[in-house]
Amino acid sequence: MSLPRTPDFRLDNRRALVTGGSRGIGFAAAVALARAGAEVWIVARNAAQLREATDAAAQEDLRLHPVTLDITDTHQVRETLAGLPAFDVLVNSAGLARHQPFLEVSEEDYDAVMALNLRATFFLSQQVARRMKESSIAGSVIHISSQMGHVGGPARSVYCASKFALEGLTKTMALELGDAGIRVNTLCPTFIATELSRTNLADPAFRSYVLDNIKLGRLGTIEDVMGPVVFLASPAAALITGSALMVDGGWTAT
Repeated sequence: MSLPRTPDFRLDNRRALVTGGSRGIGFAAAVALARAGAEVWIVARNAAQLREATDAAAQEDLRLHPVTLDITDTHQVRETLAGLPAFDVLVNSAGLARHQPFLEVSEEDYDAVMALNLRATFFLSQQVARRMKESSIAGSVIHISSQMGHVGGPARSVYCASKFALEGLTKTMALELGDAGIRVNTLCPTFIATELSRTNLADPAFRSYVLDNIKLGRLGTIEDVMGPVVFLASPAAALITGSALMVDGGWTAT
């Protein structure tokens, strides 16, 4: 009897694009993909942060290609992507959170969160997936969503709305792009200890609320996201599409 062949987790000879790739989860995803063998481009608006990220990666002999781009500008997105190669992997990590009670949310904050978390992700993904299909690339699109795309959270009405919408977008993209071999999934972290989350998590009451809901009893780290990103990008996830991979320490298990 022959043994089954273990799927490959390597990403050699693949090209990956990571939005929000200069820091936090996006940077961790870019490093993980590069370590797995992919050639990686990272996108962010802040050129100085991009330089810092590429310099840090270079210390480990990892090359990340910086792309200075405001992904909410769809015209700029089209022009920039036209000058880049077709990608095998897209990780949409750029995102924004403005947490306020529902009755206090302004139109400005609503529009800003939706513009980045949903609209920009939608149209950038459209451009990348179109190139994948035209180039006959059986690619992988990974949206960094959130556990808040599956449950509600206090003072998170707009953020939750954007992530629930992203989950719906993912399922429809998976349905429409499956015949081209393009897989589309979300990765849904719990609260991750990053520079951006430090202020909220410094509040003892809020930190207690978070830890009470994470069944494993600890905050997430950016390292917790790195393995799942490589998995979803790799041939090891070849039959997974239209799904949400929860990296939430059991938050949504109840």
